[in-house]
Amino acid sequence: MAKSEVKNNIRRLRFENGEMTQQQLADKTGVTRQTIIAIEAGKYAPSLPLAFRIARTFGLPIEGVFQYEDEEPLSSSTTLDI
Repeated sequence: MAKSEVKNNIRRLRFENGEMTQQQLADKTGVTRQTIIAIEAGKYAPSLPLAFRIARTFGLPIEGVFQYEDEEPLSSSTTLDI
């Protein structure tokens, strides 16, 4: 199985939005500062609802904050089970 990783632009976005602190983002999204630190550092991938709350805080679609990187791209013959 290929390794995958969720990357984010949270640090840059915080500074582009009035130098928002990690605590302010945590307060706006209903999590602890430690959670924001871990997500920002790439040590923790947020739940989908939390990812949406973070994106909405910045007024962006989820893809504007988070990027999913997979070492093995999907081929045209790959099917997804939904």
